[in-house]
Amino acid sequence: MSQNTILRGAGGAICVLAGAGYLVPEWILYTGALVLAKGLVVLGLCLLLRMNLVSFGQGLYYCAGAYICGLISQAGISDAFLLVVLAAAGSALTGLFIGLFLSAYRGVFFAMFNLALSMILYGVLLKSVSLGGSDGVGVAAPTYLGFAPGTGMRLYVFYVFALAVAAVACLFAYVYSKSEMGLASASVKDCEIRLEYLGLSVRYLVICNFVIASTLAGIGGALVAMVSGHIIPELAYWTTSGEFVFITVLSGPNGILSAFGATAIFETIRLVAGQYMPNSWQFLLGSFLLLSILFMPNGISAMAGRLTSKRTAAPAKEVPDV
Repeated sequence: MSQNTILRGAGGAICVLAGAGYLVPEWILYTGALVLAKGLVVLGLCLLLRMNLVSFGQGLYYCAGAYICGLISQAGISDAFLLVVLAAAGSALTGLFIGLFLSAYRGVFFAMFNLALSMILYGVLLKSVSLGGSDGVGVAAPTYLGFAPGTGMRLYVFYVFALAVAAVACLFAYVYSKSEMGLASASVKDCEIRLEYLGLSVRYLVICNFVIASTLAGIGGALVAMVSGHIIPELAYWTTSGEFVFITVLSGPNGILSAFGATAIFETIRLVAGQYMPNSWQFLLGSFLLLSILFMPNGISAMAGRLTSKRTAAPAKEVPDV
């Protein structure tokens, strides 16, 4: 499949989603905006998972982006484009600072150090009166380059904005995965020593992917802050990071759109289970994760890849009898 075909298909899908958003109820729009925001965090974790790295503390950067957005909004700046840029820059700098330290670790040490740092941020936010403590911080309704939509169109305009941000992130992830650095990053899990012998710095690759994942998480946090209108310290809690890891396992490391598809599946199951099984929805989610690991060990991206390869495979030529 050529790149032009992929781009045309992606552009058509964006137009369809934007048009469908105008017709659906607001609760579906709100859920769709959450899926787009959290899908960005999962997309960053997929980049790390390709290197065989799992972060159990991605809520740190997710929460950092949300609080940067919220605090700047409290200062009177409500432009969505500027808030996303500032949240991305703040999360990227945080990821760079932490990544310089964590890039030397692998496996459970990498995962748990991220978790520990995330819980430190949670404790600081919970005890900080100036940052709202457990009550959190309110976020003003966003504007778009001076345009302030009315109450009836506010959620739809934000949904389209989040859709555009997610599309740009997917395009970047696609281009990056096909670049030399992206291909080299995918080889880190196989043999780091060989990459070092080829003249590539594995630590540099880890830092780059970690900063990208942190940036995407910060953008996702900023989008969640704007759509919900309120942020709380629980955004950095370990259960939030665990949800992202859950969705990443469901997505698989080799997909881009699958990150958003897995997020949509997760949010739908949680929404339905919370409605009909309010006291045991975690049991349903855990059962679903167990079944997905058993029957889709490489995630929905691998399953989609197998289905696509079967459809596009050329039929075998019949050999005439002699």
